[in-house]
Amino acid sequence: MSPPVAPAGWSRWLVPPAALSVHLSIGQAYAWSVFKPPLESALGLSGTQSALPFQLGIVMLGLSAAFGGTLVERNGPRWAMTVALVCFSSGFLISALGAASEQYWLIVLGYGFVGGIGLGIGYISPVSTLIKWFPDRPGMATGIAIMGFGGGALIASPWSAQMLKSFGADSSGIALAFLVHGLSYAVFMLLGVLLVRVPRGEKPVASAPSVVEGVQVSARSAVRTPQFWCLWVVLCMNVTAGIGILEKAAPMITDFFADTSTPVSVTAAAGFVALLSAANMAGRIGWSSTSDLIGRKNIYRVYLGVGALMYALIALLGDSSKPLFILCALVILSFYGGGFATIPAYLKDLFGTYQVGAIHGRLLTAWSTAGVLGPLIVNWIADRQEEAGRHGSALYGLSFVIMIGLLVIGFVANELVRPVHARHHIPAPRKAADVGHRQQPESA
Repeated sequence: MSPPVAPAGWSRWLVPPAALSVHLSIGQAYAWSVFKPPLESALGLSGTQSALPFQLGIVMLGLSAAFGGTLVERNGPRWAMTVALVCFSSGFLISALGAASEQYWLIVLGYGFVGGIGLGIGYISPVSTLIKWFPDRPGMATGIAIMGFGGGALIASPWSAQMLKSFGADSSGIALAFLVHGLSYAVFMLLGVLLVRVPRGEKPVASAPSVVEGVQVSARSAVRTPQFWCLWVVLCMNVTAGIGILEKAAPMITDFFADTSTPVSVTAAAGFVALLSAANMAGRIGWSSTSDLIGRKNIYRVYLGVGALMYALIALLGDSSKPLFILCALVILSFYGGGFATIPAYLKDLFGTYQVGAIHGRLLTAWSTAGVLGPLIVNWIADRQEEAGRHGSALYGLSFVIMIGLLVIGFVANELVRPVHARHHIPAPRKAADVGHRQQPESA
C-alpha cells in the first residue's frame, strides 16, 4: 500500500498535518493515569498492577518500532499509518470487552499488547518521510509531528475524565469510554492515511540538499556503533525520568498535597495531567526547533542537566509549594517531549537520512526499557512506602533521588557521542544506487 507520490506543486506543509492526525490519536497513551484510579477501584488493583497496560504498551511500542522500522521504510507511511489505525483502535475495543466482563487480562492484552503495536508503528510512520520533505529543518519538522504524540493527552485527559463522569467510573462506564475512544480515533487516524504523500525524487524542495549527500550509514551498521548505544542510553535515561512522573501524574499530585490545607481534587488532578501534556507538546516543537540553532548535543545537555536540577527541587521543596511542584514537573515534561522530538534529527546528523526511520525504530527499544523502568520505580517504591506507613510526598522521595542519578548517567553518555567512524559509511556510488532502488517502489 504505497502512498501516492506528491504531484508537482504539492506543498510540503500538508505532510505534518497527516502525521499529526496519527500522533494526536496515539498520544492518548499519556492520559492513561486518568484511568488508573477507576480501574483500581472497580477491579481491586494496586498502583503497580494498574500501570501494567501502559507499561506493556510502551514495551510493545519500542519492540514494534524496532522490528517494523525496516518494513515502514520499505512499504511507506500510508501502509504504516493503516497498520497503526487497525491495531490502536482494536486495542481499545478489546479493552472495552475486558472492562465490561471485568477480565483485566483482556485490558492488558488489548491496550498493552495490540494497542502497543499500533503505538510503535504509528509513532515512526511519518518520521523518515518528514525528514525527506524537510532536509533543511529536520528538528522542526519532526518536532511538529511528534508534538502531536505529546499533545494527545491534552485532548484525551479531560475527554476521558468527562466520559468517566458521564458514564460512571465502574467497569461498565470504563468499558463504554474505551469503546468511544476506539471508534473515534479510527476515524481521526483515517485522515492521515488519506492525506499523506511521499516526495517525488530525491529533492522535494528546490533549495534543499540531496538526501544522499554527506555521511550515510545503514541501520545494520548503525547498531554496531558506539554512537548508537550512547544515544540509546541518553534516550532511555531521559524517558525514564519523564515517564516516572507522567504515568502516575494524577495520583502523584493528589498524594503530594493530601495532608496540606489545599488538597488536590480529582478534577484538578486531571487538569494537571492536561498541563503536563501541554508542556510535553510544547517541548517537542520548541526544544527540537532550538536544537536546529544550538546543536543536538547542547540541547541534550539542557534536557539532562537541568532536568536533574528540577527533580532535586521537587524532592527538597516540592511539598511546600504547589506552584514550584507544578513548574518543575512542567519543565521535566517539556524536556521529556523535547528529547523524543530531537532524537530523529540527532540520528540524521550522525547517520544520515538513509534508513533513518529504521535506525530510529531500533533506538526506540530504549523507550521500551524506560516504559518499564519509570513506572516500576515510582509505583513499586510508592507501594512499599505505603505499606511501611508513610504517606504524602514521602512516598516518592527515594524515586526522585534515583531519577536524578539516571539523568546524570544520561548526561555522561551524551558527552561521549562523537562523529561516526568512516568504516561504517556507505560508499557514495552504492549509496546513491541503494537510495534510488529503495525509493522506486514508492514512486511506482
